[in-house]
Amino acid sequence: MDFRRLKTRSNSAFRLLYHLVLVTKFRNNSLTGEMLERLEDIFRATLAKWDCELIEFGGESNHVHVLFEAIPSIDLSKLVNNLKTVSSRLMRKEYAAHLKRFYWSEKPMFWGGSYALISVGTQAPLQKLIAYVQNQEKPE
Repeated sequence: MDFRRLKTRSNSAFRLLYHLVLVTKFRNNSLTGEMLERLEDIFRATLAKWDCELIEFGGESNHVHVLFEAIPSIDLSKLVNNLKTVSSRLMRKEYAAHLKRFYWSEKPMFWGGSYALISVGTQAPLQKLIAYVQNQEKPE
């Protein structure tokens, strides 16, 4: 994929790349390899609904990195909130027994309250970032 090439709409040309980092609530080491694979599917599908594209996904037992491409009309804070909400709901539903060991409160938890969202350059820095995300120490 040539990340220097601009995408176009009827009256614009753009290339908007972002690096999103989400941590688990209390930075608990609650993510397994299987859960990371499921999260990748969830993020890919949710981003597609927003007319965005997942470029790379990786993570460790307590956080994930999501590299994605967006369109100019996206409200990024709403997108991130939707990504967190959808993934949290599905993970709590599908992995309830596993997550119960880490989150025992009445209110279901999964992600921490904050996030990091960083814009990404389109040439060498992006390739280095992709390599970094791919080299996360995936849990068993």
